[in-house]
Amino acid sequence: MTEGVRVRQGRSCAVRLDEPPRVFSLGVGVHGTTSPVDVFRLPDLWQLHLYRYTAELVVDGVLHVVRPGYVSLVPPGAEVRYRYRGRSEHLYAHLSLSGTGETVTLPVVQDAGARTPVLSELLLRAIAVAPRAPRRADAEVWTALWELAGLAEPTGRDTGPHASLAAAVAYIESHLAERLLVPDVARAAGVSHNHLLRLFRAETGSTVVAYIRRRRMERARHLLRESTLPIPAVAAAVGIDDLQAFNKACRRELGVSPRAVRAGG
Repeated sequence: MTEGVRVRQGRSCAVRLDEPPRVFSLGVGVHGTTSPVDVFRLPDLWQLHLYRYTAELVVDGVLHVVRPGYVSLVPPGAEVRYRYRGRSEHLYAHLSLSGTGETVTLPVVQDAGARTPVLSELLLRAIAVAPRAPRRADAEVWTALWELAGLAEPTGRDTGPHASLAAAVAYIESHLAERLLVPDVARAAGVSHNHLLRLFRAETGSTVVAYIRRRRMERARHLLRESTLPIPAVAAAVGIDDLQAFNKACRRELGVSPRAVRAGG
């Protein structure tokens, strides 16, 4: 099976993005000046294109119409056929992907919409740095691929819960050192108290309070093990000013005292 590929079904493909890609070529492609049609394969490499023109693209027999702001990610070995309408310019990267990690299913072609400038900036930056810093170019393209993964998330009515959950989590993460009340989190997420409770239960399997408690202790464990902050400062950093309460919270959530966590327990 081709590296980085697990599934290819018509208009979508599965990729693994846990590790950065290795970019073999990238730049600005200009086509349609000598022939209105191109037909080719890249046997071992993925093709990432950000379009600045309208054309027909056929990938393994499936027809797509690409327009300015559209982006395609074509798996290795797929036959592509372009039919241009004159001079056609796009940004491109040819790359390999890791064969390990969790799969993300992406459309072969999608409209980047409002994210087009972000993708364009990432790819142009990759093109600019590639000659002197190829691994940084890999990182820029990796970020672009994650942008594509974000585009492929559910749209329409399904985006509400995801967006609300993201807003709630962001609020919690930025206020772990403060007093956190569920109504305040709901207000920051733009949903009702009850809807927030249902959302957390459905998306995380826990209550909002349990999630906050867990995140506080995860941060506390990190600070205890990886920093030299005094234990009272660690407690304050996770919103627990009372040392006795912090000690109890550590024992309840982590199974040992703060001193034991610091010692590697």
